[in-house]
Amino acid sequence: MSILEDARAVAAEGPVCDACLGRVFADRSFGLSNDERGRSLRIAAALDDDVPFEPVDTADCWVCEGRCTEFDDWAERAAAAVEDVEFATYQVGTRTPPLIEENEALLREAAGLPDDAGEPFKGEFNREVGKRVGRLTGTEVDFERPDVQFVLDLEADRVETTVNSAFVYGRYRKYSRALPQTEWPCRECDGSGYQGSTPCPHCDGVGLLYEESVEQLIAPVVRDVMDGTEALFHGAGREDVDARMLGTGRPFVVEVKEPRRRDVDVERLEADVNAFADGTVEVEGLRLATYAMVERVKELDASKTYRASVAFDADVSPEAFAEALAELDGTTVEQFTPHRVDHRRASITRTRDVYAASGELTGPRSATVEVHGAGGLYIKELVSGDEGRTEPSLAGLLGVGATVSELDVLAVEGEAEPFEREEFFRN
Repeated sequence: MSILEDARAVAAEGPVCDACLGRVFADRSFGLSNDERGRSLRIAAALDDDVPFEPVDTADCWVCEGRCTEFDDWAERAAAAVEDVEFATYQVGTRTPPLIEENEALLREAAGLPDDAGEPFKGEFNREVGKRVGRLTGTEVDFERPDVQFVLDLEADRVETTVNSAFVYGRYRKYSRALPQTEWPCRECDGSGYQGSTPCPHCDGVGLLYEESVEQLIAPVVRDVMDGTEALFHGAGREDVDARMLGTGRPFVVEVKEPRRRDVDVERLEADVNAFADGTVEVEGLRLATYAMVERVKELDASKTYRASVAFDADVSPEAFAEALAELDGTTVEQFTPHRVDHRRASITRTRDVYAASGELTGPRSATVEVHGAGGLYIKELVSGDEGRTEPSLAGLLGVGATVSELDVLAVEGEAEPFEREEFFRN
């Protein structure tokens, strides 16, 4: 049958508005809205020798029950719901009343058309309301990861709004040797601060083993500036509490939940964070990032460069020290899970590469060692041997007990490709 014959069959089922008529044939003509398509079919029928079918007031349509007159109203309600929220992209979804879905199915069945003919009511409602939302707010639709998502619940007569997270990327340096990266709840009281009814003696009733963290010095400032409800800190790995993070810094992303501001001055934000941290932590290179940057940071297979101050149990000669470092330079190390982390790591043997090792004696029983190694290489155990759990080790090669007295991380860098690619940032 021709499209006009099919249109007559649709119209014969009862009063059908232009939008519902045109929607059934959305896949058979292009460049028109469904309303325009339906009106064109009526005009074509009027010009045909056969009997034309008359226009129908949308309010009388038995398929959409007049809903196709409400696009403007729903768009205005959606825009009003986020009038105090900054956003650049959005997406509209519709929760269609079951009766309208049933009416659509009955219409196609009675007219002898396939179940998937044209497009569903939901698709038209999403598109028509979405276009109007974009015009009202000056924003653009994004079907993947929009700043704001609207769900139009027609039966419940409400607009449900989700403000998706905003993301700020940067690198931090940590200058304290008594500062964890994230909050460290006390294990003895499970972070409650109490054992029974008395304050926990292990954390002095605070619930935390450390009163501050890198996270606590950065994330709250970002959250407040972006006027969000919560901030989550995602780091590219972490250094030990007693290790400083120097040099190029460690990549991180702060995720701000339900932000009301997105278009923030990152240079000013950087200054605000650094002022709040007061020299304990320093951030640089803050940029607005995308959701994809979170996974990129968390999954970064980074090599790291360390500088360690080492103390020996006995005198070490320059020759023996040089030979031991030469053995470590470029070698592959096997490390069974260290004693100090075996309560939170699986007990397995890990193989890691030492890309470079160098150093100098600063006294008969002290040295400074610099190591560039693969991600996951335990540097303290590379020095001490960890009672034979790490092979080879500096202590094992020297035949002398060795411990790291101070440790600094100098660089955290991805190896396979440039880490900070433009596609992971917002303009």
